[in-house]
Amino acid sequence: GDDVADSNTEATRIIGLSTAIANPHDLADWIGIKVRGRSNDSVGLYNFRPSVRPVPTTVHLSGFAGRHYCPRMATMNKPCYSAIQEYSPSKPVIIFVASRRQTRLTALDLITYAASDQNPTSFLGCNDEYIQSVAETLNDVSLRHTITFGIGLHHAGLSSKDRDVVEQLFLNGDIQVLVATATLAWGVNLPAHLVIVKGTEYFDGKESRYVDYPVTDILQMIGRAGRPQFDKEAVACVMVEESKKNFYKKFLYNPFPVESCLAPKLPDTLNAEIAIGTITSVEECLGYLDWTFYARRVRLNPSYYGVES
Repeated sequence: GDDVADSNTEATRIIGLSTAIANPHDLADWIGIKVRGRSNDSVGLYNFRPSVRPVPTTVHLSGFAGRHYCPRMATMNKPCYSAIQEYSPSKPVIIFVASRRQTRLTALDLITYAASDQNPTSFLGCNDEYIQSVAETLNDVSLRHTITFGIGLHHAGLSSKDRDVVEQLFLNGDIQVLVATATLAWGVNLPAHLVIVKGTEYFDGKESRYVDYPVTDILQMIGRAGRPQFDKEAVACVMVEESKKNFYKKFLYNPFPVESCLAPKLPDTLNAEIAIGTITSVEECLGYLDWTFYARRVRLNPSYYGVES
């Protein structure tokens, strides 16, 4: 029976995807991927620079002073409006913010700035009668108001029906601006010509403070800029707290190395392997450790793990 099962087994292909990383060869060596193939071997590793994109994207980085989060977010609203006028006056725009409250406050300020320019419906791509009829079907009061000015809101607090309506209006060009929380970057495929990342922090309930998004999340948001079927180039504006500007200037363009997270879980991991019989001696334990990605990175980057070289 085993022989029959083995003969019918098809080869399995495993494909791993990630953002650009600084140490792909370490990862490939650990997994057992061929890096440089001979004439009869296939190469299994492909690592592209962050700048390699279907639509070339120009990233503008702006720093904003201010110790407190909410006032600093408020100072970014006028630059958001200016960025839309400069880089995407008539093409789709997505603005990423950290909370539902910020979606509403940002949208209201954009409406105010458009009204001060004597053009409050400048972001509207359809006639007033149509958008009013759509607004009457929505449940969220804030969305019902902002959408009549061509600005949609997108966050987890909306009903699925409201989200579907907003997404369709944005895709059809009936509304030009979408103010969304970061979850949109990973979920629905809604590309835009201009993406604005308004702040790189969010409130972490567990730590009861504002913490930074992972750089991979920022890159995912920036990745929404550019519509391959419509654009030859795209623009992204990243607005950060002033002291973090140099950090993002470096790491938005240079890939991060992948490091191991095994150290804090090492006792539990070894105990589990001993319990199931994978490790039965000190020699096997050392061999197991030597096989891990952790062992490879400790040798190459000891300072990261608090080890003397």
